[in-house]
Amino acid sequence: MEYLTILAQATEHPAEPVFSMQIVLDSIWEQVTTLSWLQAVIAISFGIVYLLYGWRIFKVLVVICFGLVGLFAGIKIGSRFNSEIVGGIIGLSVLVGVSVPLMRWAVSILGAVAGGILTASIWYAFELPEKYILAGAIIGIVAGGMISFIVFKIAVMLFTSLGGGVLIVTGMLALFYRYESIQAPPTESVRAMLYNHHWFVPVLLLAPTFIGIIVQNKFIKDSRSWSV
Repeated sequence: MEYLTILAQATEHPAEPVFSMQIVLDSIWEQVTTLSWLQAVIAISFGIVYLLYGWRIFKVLVVICFGLVGLFAGIKIGSRFNSEIVGGIIGLSVLVGVSVPLMRWAVSILGAVAGGILTASIWYAFELPEKYILAGAIIGIVAGGMISFIVFKIAVMLFTSLGGGVLIVTGMLALFYRYESIQAPPTESVRAMLYNHHWFVPVLLLAPTFIGIIVQNKFIKDSRSWSV
């Protein structure tokens, strides 16, 4: 009987979801609203280079990505010991040092993460149960990781195209937001699209990503000097 009582209590008080898209949307909107006109244009410019020519500089991009992850992780851990600067430097140094000799593994990890982001975006776009969105992301991580290890070039194209797409989309949304803010009266179409339409963010991410993959694949085929 005790087991039935526990089960009934668990049913009456379901566990809180471990992941919420509201947090992601709030983070995206915060980035969009804090960018100035100049920063938005710079983000778009770097995003185009990242999107179309990331395969030429992928080693530098991998080191930068892992360095930033190490930096933020180090700051987070260091804050517990009142040593954020030291923690950030140590985290940055460790992951940069690891990513250089293990470049193939590092690229494959980024490819797996990109795959997880894309499948989670598709999951959200089709309005599938949000509490299971992490399951969709895990599917993409596994698939992206396997493909990355089998075909290394796909991993390079995948994470550079997605990274460039994120920069371009963020910059474009920031420009539209700045444009709306100077209208009389100011409008909030960008915010409404972001929060009210599930397909909006996934489409903005998927479209430039696939364009980047197609263009980079053509460039790689026509390039004689580039090799993984």
